[in-house]
Amino acid sequence: MINYDVGKKRHEKRVDAIDLELVEKIKQNVNPYQYPTQPMMFIGSKWGDTWRAGVHAGFTHSHHFYTDRSLLLMAFLWEQINRVFDERLRRPLCFLYQSLILGYTKLNRYGATHYSQVNRYLSGTLYVSSLQSEVSLMYAFDGKLSRLIKALALIDYRKPDALLTTQSSTHTETLDASLDYIFVDPPFGSNLMYSELNFLWESWLGVFTNNQTEAIVNDVQRKGLPEYTRLMEACFCEFYRLLKPSHWMTVEFHNSKNTIWNGIQEAILRAGFMIADVRTLDKGQGTFKQVTTSAAVKQDLIISAYKPNTDFERTFKAQAGTSEGAWAFIRHHLQKLKPAVVKEAVMEIQSERQAYLLFDRMVAFHIQRGATVPLSAAQFYAGLDERFPKRDGMYFLPEQVPEYDRARMEAESVAQLTLFVSDEKTAIQWLRQQLDPQLGGESQTYQDIQPKFLRQLHQAKHEALPELSDLLEQNFLQDDGGLWYVPDHNKASDLEALRRKALLREFNTYLEGTKKLRQFRTEAVRAGFADAYQRKDFQIILKVAERLPKRVLQEDPDLLMYYDAATLRSE
Repeated sequence: MINYDVGKKRHEKRVDAIDLELVEKIKQNVNPYQYPTQPMMFIGSKWGDTWRAGVHAGFTHSHHFYTDRSLLLMAFLWEQINRVFDERLRRPLCFLYQSLILGYTKLNRYGATHYSQVNRYLSGTLYVSSLQSEVSLMYAFDGKLSRLIKALALIDYRKPDALLTTQSSTHTETLDASLDYIFVDPPFGSNLMYSELNFLWESWLGVFTNNQTEAIVNDVQRKGLPEYTRLMEACFCEFYRLLKPSHWMTVEFHNSKNTIWNGIQEAILRAGFMIADVRTLDKGQGTFKQVTTSAAVKQDLIISAYKPNTDFERTFKAQAGTSEGAWAFIRHHLQKLKPAVVKEAVMEIQSERQAYLLFDRMVAFHIQRGATVPLSAAQFYAGLDERFPKRDGMYFLPEQVPEYDRARMEAESVAQLTLFVSDEKTAIQWLRQQLDPQLGGESQTYQDIQPKFLRQLHQAKHEALPELSDLLEQNFLQDDGGLWYVPDHNKASDLEALRRKALLREFNTYLEGTKKLRQFRTEAVRAGFADAYQRKDFQIILKVAERLPKRVLQEDPDLLMYYDAATLRSE
């Protein structure tokens, strides 16, 4: 059946000989015009990770994505655009043409209830619907042309204030330390296959992406997480070279998988940047994969990172491996953090100012620069209290405190961080949050703690988590009334020394055998890796890493950091 309109009246008719003759005429008329016939990017039996059996059967070349009639019209229009002699006019027309390309392919879906039948394709995927919508070229052309003319009229070409370049982010021709600020929206692992999705545009333009250094996770291109992380690190190293000291980089990133997220963090840190803040950005509209994938988080992350200033880097090199160097880093890092963050009259707790994350940042800074970590956790925590004022469980420089106190008085409330218990490290952090008065907690009995602990427990399958009673005995003290409390720094150092010995004994058992470890104490592995790194026994790290499940190694930022450092220094 053919459904058509004459004026405001809609009609239907059966296909007749004249219609079939028209179809044949269209097929014959395609030949006079040039149109792309490039084969899709075949590697083996597939043309990419966006290829799907049963969906793309028969789609082996770029022109297969068009009906004969649409291909005839698109080829005709492309020929007219390329006849335009003035490049200043031809380029905007090419831009207009690219906005039409997908809307006139077989990717355009039919929807009976949609106001418009053009541009109904799914973003972020090459999906061919069972019901397709073929649209007249002029249906959308006039509207797009008028909007383009309005947009171009807003540009003052006499005052060029932007430079647009196209090259790999792993290498640019820009001078060292020449940029004031960098905003980057990198590929999110395997979320989008950019070169594959761009293939239809590029086949008309005759210019194709060199995807050798395309930073994605792609089976067909034989790029896994290690290749993706290395490519992202190469990009961030280039950004580090370009950015001025003490200036900032913002990274927008979609946190779809922990492994990819950790790979990005590791790449940023290895390039030399320091992460100062991570928060969410709700863009409202997601891609096809963000909407349909159950594992996808609906919000993007905004990572704020800075390049340490030159004087500090020079000073640190002279003090590397000493406690003075560690405290110099903490002062430099705290200086970069905003004193107070208030949102809708609620004071936010900045995790970057809390003791455990400051310790992690200090350790990472030393390891990424090949320096020995000079302080244990207990020594570090004691030093924090001696050197820096503390508010609501956060540490500040003395000059930052007045601004925080003023904002604290004006805020209606202070937000509490929600912490889920998945392993030994998060369990200890949660217990400290419950027992430390400075974090809003109080001394409690085992009976008080246990039901709340079980509600927050989301234990990982591989985690050999000690009993709650053991965690309390190894990390906290109990008074005569049976109340557990946070010990002072001297006693905490003694407890940590005993616990570290126990963890290293456990770690030594992981050196025996070659089979994958199914269940283990991640804290024991962390302690063992840290000890081996300090002794420069990198082979032990690599040996135990081989026994860990690949997913665990990739998802734990501490383990990944030690493993990468050991790999680099053992080569």
